[in-house]
Amino acid sequence: GINEIIALIGVGILGGLYFNLKNNTSTTNKKTFFPLLLIPTTTAAITKITSLKLFFIFLKVGAVLYGSGYVLFAYLDAELVTKGYLTQQQLMDAVAAGQFTPGPVLSTATFIGYQINGIWGALAATTGIFLPSFLFVLLLNPIIPKLRASKFFGHFLNAVNASSIAVIAAVMITMSIASITNLNAIIILAVSLLLTFVVKLNVMLIILIGAILGFLLPMVI
Repeated sequence: GINEIIALIGVGILGGLYFNLKNNTSTTNKKTFFPLLLIPTTTAAITKITSLKLFFIFLKVGAVLYGSGYVLFAYLDAELVTKGYLTQQQLMDAVAAGQFTPGPVLSTATFIGYQINGIWGALAATTGIFLPSFLFVLLLNPIIPKLRASKFFGHFLNAVNASSIAVIAAVMITMSIASITNLNAIIILAVSLLLTFVVKLNVMLIILIGAILGFLLPMVI
């Protein structure tokens, strides 16, 4: 039940410390880069939200999102669904919209913003989630050589990569429980797994086939 952001960063720090101590016993090299992150948290749970508040929520998510676009769904569940801003079904619809449309997974934020607050919510969410990427590139560019030379930071990123897979798996389990609720969904799941791991079909074709099956199966079953 620990917040996904804390889990990712906590595992990253533990991994950085562990592998740094394991692989580097020298005490003379002190040139390590230790990232300090201040993560604001809130316990307020209200159902109405302004576009400005929506902007700051997605700005926070965009600032700490790491591991894959799919980790975004865990963040959104924690930041929006559990606080009553968004329903589980709306999140599932946003996932489907993000998968079916061109562009990165983070474009899901636009759809969610629109669901919550219309066009202004869409603009706020989109701006908020993409803005940190541009700022980080600008700020981190001068210290990239130091990051590359840092053994601790390398181990930190490796550990966060591993923990992000766990977060993605947790999201998959949660969404599976919410979406696989009837025979049609089970059939679509089985066909999609077959096409993914056996036929190795392009992911966009798999999504398209799943959509077609979702339309046709209720007519025959």
